[in-house]
Amino acid sequence: MKLKKITALFLSLGMTVSMLAGCGGGAAAPTGGSDTAAVEEDTGAKEDTVEEESDEAASNGEITEFTMFAAMPEAEINDDNEIQQIIAEKTGVKVKETWLTGQTDAEAIGTFIAGGDLPDYINGGDSMMALYDADVLVPWDDYLDKYPNLKEMYSDEEWESFRQEDGHIYWANVFQNTYGESKATTHNDEAFWIQAKVLEWAGYPKIETLDDYFKVLEDYAEENPTLEDGTEVIPYTALCEDWRYFCIENAPEFLDGYPNDGSVIVDVENMKIVDYNTTATAKMYFNKLNEEYAKGIIDPEFATQTYDEYIAKLSTGRVLGMCDQWWDFAYTVNDVFKTTGLDLEGCNYVPLGLVAEAGMEQQWHTYGDTLNNSSGVAITTNCEDVDKAFQFLNDVLDQEIHDLRFWGVEGVDYLIDDDGMYYRTEEMRAKWADTEYQASHECKYSYLPQWLGTSRDGKNAMQPTEQTSEFFDSLAEPLVKCFEAYDVKTYPEMIGSVEKELGPWFPMYSFSNAMTTETPGGVAWTKIGETKHEWLPKVVMAANFESEWESYMEAYNACNPQDFLDEMQEELDRRAGN
Repeated sequence: MKLKKITALFLSLGMTVSMLAGCGGGAAAPTGGSDTAAVEEDTGAKEDTVEEESDEAASNGEITEFTMFAAMPEAEINDDNEIQQIIAEKTGVKVKETWLTGQTDAEAIGTFIAGGDLPDYINGGDSMMALYDADVLVPWDDYLDKYPNLKEMYSDEEWESFRQEDGHIYWANVFQNTYGESKATTHNDEAFWIQAKVLEWAGYPKIETLDDYFKVLEDYAEENPTLEDGTEVIPYTALCEDWRYFCIENAPEFLDGYPNDGSVIVDVENMKIVDYNTTATAKMYFNKLNEEYAKGIIDPEFATQTYDEYIAKLSTGRVLGMCDQWWDFAYTVNDVFKTTGLDLEGCNYVPLGLVAEAGMEQQWHTYGDTLNNSSGVAITTNCEDVDKAFQFLNDVLDQEIHDLRFWGVEGVDYLIDDDGMYYRTEEMRAKWADTEYQASHECKYSYLPQWLGTSRDGKNAMQPTEQTSEFFDSLAEPLVKCFEAYDVKTYPEMIGSVEKELGPWFPMYSFSNAMTTETPGGVAWTKIGETKHEWLPKVVMAANFESEWESYMEAYNACNPQDFLDEMQEELDRRAGN
């Protein structure tokens, strides 16, 4: 029987710091005068397509309205969102999504549990185990075989990895699932990012190390200290807020050439867990940040800025570089660049896979899918129609519904050429990037099940960001020039990571993210997070780096990190079959 740990949950809420460490060819579009005229005529003739599809798809039954909370900040869509209404009339279900605002995921989930008023669907982020321990989630075991689209997301072996101690499955991660052939064009992982215009100014140099990277930022900022409107540029910024402090803390594992296991390094030659917080590379990295901060290269507000403030800065085009995950900034910032014209000025960011020493191999990019079984979408015991809730999770993976979510409405948001390939006009791309259009028209249900890879038609990409022709046609000229200069065609090629087979233990953060304070290792993990949150900004800003680093190491060792490392080693051994 599952043990209830509610008391422990609320005792730990005050001290818990969420530690998300890693956590994801088609024909060219028609061009030319006659084709463009045809597109305009077609689009004009279909300007009422949204309303027509709604009328044709109207069901006889009532639409069930479910609620959902996801422990991530995101913009809510309008209640009368057009595509949401089309999906509702085709499936009989509409979902009201709410998002994290002004709280950590632990605080938000704790409030839900304490109040007992849970939504129908929930994704608790790093606090899924709190929901599990509170016994408020519906087991999936009796439902999966009834819903083939949902079952298809994972193999039997992968579904088993979601099984909890009580023998049941309660959630599924909705990201990093590839259907058919991979069509990845973006680097959805972490990197040191730099604006395309900075690389162009520098003559597209080879940048391998931290010294190379910051030298380019320093030189560019010295010669171009302000934007055209007089706004001062920020050569480098970082994010330290809540769980997003991975933007500053976990670079040492990548700089040493390891992939994103998030919370630790796995030495595959000896099958041993290594603590990346105490390596020589970690000290070198923070020492470099300290030096750059003293020079005025690093944003003086980096330690206190909120995520919203960080995104606002990036969106102005004044930040030349940072270390972050693509998904944490790009979808918002790139839309702003496109609507303001900053993409044409070269403000888009490209990834660099930096290493501790020139010539080293690196694994910043993860090839293939990453199975993170520590979190995902779940159905709560408050849901009054569990079967219908599972049916909707199944329905959103139907190709027609999936296309509506990510491509939009045919004739309004995309067109189909003579070869059956989906494409967008520049006007369509501009509308899709507009925040008002997104709120009134787009409905991605972004934290419900979804696919990457190839559509069931065997031609198109499941999502436009991976459609080869759409990817190239949507690139601003400065990005095209950058890719041509480095002789690459995609972001993964730009970062240049080596492709190595990752073991069954990858990623280790899927274990550490689910740790609770019920074990010595979990207690140590929580204390480590609190200590790094406090000390790493101070280390970067210190007047005397060596002294501050020594004080930080004393505080770090007081967390009993070996308890954490021992439990990670046990889990590595289990996953590796040792």
